Amino acid sequence: MNAVIAGEDEDGLGEALEAEGFEVTRIEGFADRVALETAGIEDATVFAITDTVHATGIPVARELNEELRIIVYAADSLPEFAQPLADLIVDPDLLSPEAIAEEL
Repeated sequence: MNAVIAGEDEDGLGEALEAEGFEVTRIEGFADRVALETAGIEDATVFAITDTVHATGIPVARELNEELRIIVYAADSLPEFAQPLADLIVDPDLLSPEAIAEEL
């Protein structure tokens, strides 16, 4: 299982995913098409956004991998255009990263 993470990940979602057996790739900088392809989004099972500034990467990721589970783990609101494309939107204050990783 592979996961791609965009954002600072201050809450430790990446580490929680690794503890559950995911191979995690982190995107440095903006989550555009080139960064997503370089990170291996085509073969990933999960795309996690920990900062909603990367929301524009959601439709691109979905286009590159229709089977991808898209998780938004951030306190900020997700823009309307991206909401229908996300499989799970969670505020870190509501669920721990370990709970999210365990469910995935």
